[in-house]
Amino acid sequence: MSFTEIDWLILLIYIVTVLGIGVALRRSITTSCDFLQAGRSLPAWICGLAFISVSMGAPEVIGMGAWGARYGFESAQLFGIGAIPAMLFAGLYIVPLYYGSKARTVPEFLCMRFDEKTRALSACLFVMMTVLLSGISLCVVARLLQALHAFDTLFYSLGLQPKGTFAISILLLAAIVMAYVVLSGLTGAMCSQVLQFFLVVAGLLPMVLLGLRDIGGWSGLKASVDAIDPGLLHEWKGAMHASTNPMGIDAIGLTVGLGFVLGCGYWWTNFAVIQTAMAAKDMDSARRAPLIAAIPKMILPFLVTLPGVIAIGLPTPHSTTTTHSENGAIFRETTVVPLQVERGRGLVPAKVDRAARQLELGSNGKPLIDYEMTMPSMLRHFFPTGVLGLGLAALIASFMSGMAGHVTALNAVFTCDLYESYMHRGASEQHYVTVGRWATVGGVLLSAGTAFALKNLSSALETMLLAFSVVLAPMLATVLLGMFWKRATGHGAFAGLIAGTVAAILHHGLTLPLDAHPGLHGGWIAPLHQYLTEAVQNLYGAIFGFGVSFVVVLVASLLTKPRAETELAGLVSSLTPKTSNVSPPVWKRPEALAIAILVAAVGINLFLA
Repeated sequence: MSFTEIDWLILLIYIVTVLGIGVALRRSITTSCDFLQAGRSLPAWICGLAFISVSMGAPEVIGMGAWGARYGFESAQLFGIGAIPAMLFAGLYIVPLYYGSKARTVPEFLCMRFDEKTRALSACLFVMMTVLLSGISLCVVARLLQALHAFDTLFYSLGLQPKGTFAISILLLAAIVMAYVVLSGLTGAMCSQVLQFFLVVAGLLPMVLLGLRDIGGWSGLKASVDAIDPGLLHEWKGAMHASTNPMGIDAIGLTVGLGFVLGCGYWWTNFAVIQTAMAAKDMDSARRAPLIAAIPKMILPFLVTLPGVIAIGLPTPHSTTTTHSENGAIFRETTVVPLQVERGRGLVPAKVDRAARQLELGSNGKPLIDYEMTMPSMLRHFFPTGVLGLGLAALIASFMSGMAGHVTALNAVFTCDLYESYMHRGASEQHYVTVGRWATVGGVLLSAGTAFALKNLSSALETMLLAFSVVLAPMLATVLLGMFWKRATGHGAFAGLIAGTVAAILHHGLTLPLDAHPGLHGGWIAPLHQYLTEAVQNLYGAIFGFGVSFVVVLVASLLTKPRAETELAGLVSSLTPKTSNVSPPVWKRPEALAIAILVAAVGINLFLA
């Protein structure tokens, strides 16, 4: 595959635009509130699109495409079960408490609600998780550029072998994100995320439409998927049970693990997401941000999951030879398809062991399928030279959107919860802006180092779920009890965070997915139990982390002295007065919008089912 001048021009225009936003907004950054909180001045629609864009990073977009190829239509329902209800509840009840408290970060809210030690622990856990997630994003997009041979022509023109594509991609993309975040802080990141959202839609929609055309429309897609042997759609062994879907997730894992713990944990406690709503200009805009974000979230399965289903449903390419005669001469034309493509499924190639230069085989002796290459394969197949730049820009935009959100969250947590609280109080506003910028540089460098360390990572989305189960699941129990139970204490919250985190880690060390070896995928202590898939393992890890944290916070709080109710006004739901006594018409209330979105989401889920 070759990139033409038009492809590079599209990418260059996008990169220059993003950097231009950072330069244009730089002069407006005069205080730490401007840099870390966007001055709390942005309208609801920008906050809403930024709210959704953070969750559209490269691991999510490429990972959901991989799940679409591996698990079919059912994986699309993750968007409805694991996102929409939690987003609606966040807009109605969670965000108002964050915003009304005037806290700058989630750890700072925990400090106001509980105590300093809870703040410090949650801040440290969040910083580590953010560096890991940013590193995963860098690793995924660098492997994408490597798979598309994006820089091969440049390397060959310089007389070099394209072995350094992975490293160059990481350093180049990290530098771009670092540049515009350093220049304009959260404001620039959120404005860029709005642009990136529309670019992702513009880049992926043509691929979906072309794919549906080639496969015969919706009916042809259903027929193609139904014709595939169900055993080929799953990497796990064992008989299917009536209580499980193709992902191997039972009712408990689906409703409690995904729908409640991970779904609510992500949308209620992940500061990378919450910060976009907290940047709103007023309470009403902050409440509406998650609700606005839920609208495009409902249609995202058709952009990121459907390509995977199309890819697995299309015919697998094979090497062919055609013979024809012309003027008495016989001509044979041979089209050679790479072995990994020919031994793949549909357009999804088989995995290749680059060191051994041969296909990777599973325990059944058949080639393993490289589902992470689903999106790149679709891009190569449907986007001709001259348009390829648009599709590639869309995937790079998804990466930048996710990573910028994590980096701005990291610099805010470091500056507000670690540096200002424990190292340097009472400094000037410009000093904290400078600290925030240096925190951005440090965070990006750590993320780049993490990306190099994760070079051989085989399951980006599953690794992210593991991080969420270890950090966000225990934090959800702490935040939930803190917001809705006035008896919860600081000692209980601190103990619950530690206990829940340890429980999730131990669960990972004692369990293992089928067909996986002890190590990064679990079982590194002793594989006492096996799950059908790694996704199921992480969902149950989240349940264990949340459950242990919830019980410990509950018990420890009952054994320790609570704070006076007068100190909890604005921090606990039952003790927080209404912001206004004037009620708008029913159809203008956020609750009416939430109900309409929920009904639409249920309809889409039933359609996909």
